Amino acid sequence: MHLDYKKKILQEIEKVPEDKIVSIYKIIHLLTKEITSEAKKAGKRISLKGIWKGSSIDDSLFADAKKSLFPYEKH
Repeated sequence: MHLDYKKKILQEIEKVPEDKIVSIYKIIHLLTKEITSEAKKAGKRISLKGIWKGSSIDDSLFADAKKSLFPYEKH
């Protein structure tokens, strides 16, 4: 089935005048780029918003982390 559509696309491209081939290439390139980038984005998280929702983290953990990262500050 996919090969049939590939053949149809190639047949349509063959009908395009030579001086318009560059435009057709640009259109196909943009479409391909858009389609493949959407496929890559699927399932990827854009932000970390809400990642800690419902978690209970003790303040002492933050204090310990702050001490280890910023030992020069008074705590």
